[in-house]
Amino acid sequence: MKLLRVGTAGAERPALLDEDGTTLRDLSALVTDIDGALLADEAALDRIRSAAASGELPVLDGDGVRIGPPLGRIGKIVCIGLNYHDHAAETGVELPSEPIIFFKAPDTVVGPDDTVLVPRGSSKTDWEVELAVVVGRTARYLDSAEEGLAHVGGYAVSHDVSEREFQMERGGTWDKGKNCETFNPLGPWLVTADEVPDPQALPLRLKVNGELQQNGTTADQIFGVGELVRYVSQFMTLYPGDVINTGTPAGVALGKPEPKPYLRAGDVVELEIEGLGAQRQELKDA
Repeated sequence: MKLLRVGTAGAERPALLDEDGTTLRDLSALVTDIDGALLADEAALDRIRSAAASGELPVLDGDGVRIGPPLGRIGKIVCIGLNYHDHAAETGVELPSEPIIFFKAPDTVVGPDDTVLVPRGSSKTDWEVELAVVVGRTARYLDSAEEGLAHVGGYAVSHDVSEREFQMERGGTWDKGKNCETFNPLGPWLVTADEVPDPQALPLRLKVNGELQQNGTTADQIFGVGELVRYVSQFMTLYPGDVINTGTPAGVALGKPEPKPYLRAGDVVELEIEGLGAQRQELKDA
């Protein structure tokens, strides 16, 4: 299923994208929101599937409606750095022996087509298309990558916007360059795990002002989705509704020759992951 949330920011309602790929169906009569509680409730998910199959769900008028983040009440966003072979190569660093972990605050999350703000004082705002993994079952000390995959509730497109000077040149951890306002567009859909048979076979693309910048595949990940869930569960408990941003392929501004084409107000970023939908953001000054 392709689950989403539509409406004004803070007042989104749960919806489903029909199999035709264009019709929105209202889920308000069945569930209050698309969140971790829903993903952990197999009976509720089955009710949605049955209602969708029967055609009984009311149609939502999608004309001009805002698409919000597809997941409400996110607990935590665990991010993985340098997780693609080609991205590590373009930035000139050795392959990590273990996953690199940092965090984004849930309040960085916005809708897939919402405005992204260039922070005040920024000169190195960068783009990163990523596969987001949404946890569907509580994960603690998992023993295998297979167990990790079994704890995934769904997948989504994530834009891990980054400010490289704040991240790398201002001391401390990466967090200052990762947690600026609007720095994690998510969506448009949360695609349930049963519709993604192989998360290591997903093409990812990103364009800036119509020019292709990133063109990769999750097959190039150093640590695959199942292993990431297993690994992270050794250090913290993952709960339904937590998100893991799994890294980005080559093609970021940081990895390009000088002068690096960092983002500015007025730029338009478009990104997509095959089967998971597309995003489009115009940048403005904060």
